[in-house]
Amino acid sequence: MSTSAVPTGPGRSGEPDTEGTDGLLAEQLLRLTRRLHRIQKRHLEPVGITPAQSRLLRTVAHFGEPPRMADLAARLEVVPRAVTSLVDGLEAVDRVRRVPDPNNRRVVRIELTDAGRATLRELRSARRAAAEDILAPLTAAQREVLGGLLSALVDPGPEGGC
Repeated sequence: MSTSAVPTGPGRSGEPDTEGTDGLLAEQLLRLTRRLHRIQKRHLEPVGITPAQSRLLRTVAHFGEPPRMADLAARLEVVPRAVTSLVDGLEAVDRVRRVPDPNNRRVVRIELTDAGRATLRELRSARRAAAEDILAPLTAAQREVLGGLLSALVDPGPEGGC
């Protein structure tokens, strides 16, 4: 047995040793995440946007009306200060703008500009290209299986949530 093999024999309890397998899977997922980030970043560079800014733009676009900063922070699961920094950067390049809430002058909402909507169209193309780079080694059947496995991990149901 090579030193890189994953132990498969029974553990002390007589159960199969999944710790080695789970550890290997966790490491592979982390490596894949880093690779996804690098590839996505490379495809977003020509658009002039970071992955975090891309996520914020897509999130703003999914709201029915311009969201509040607090709404964005909650949806993105980040602290409000992180949203402020992202909005500042996107506002500086005219992709979003802060607008007053029509019902409460103390509330500021974030809306897409025309340049922001154009950037979203570019992002869709960049994300498709990045996905194709990642998935290129897989056959159509493998992609389908991967989609099912990822769905099970992303949406584990009521018992599997955090």
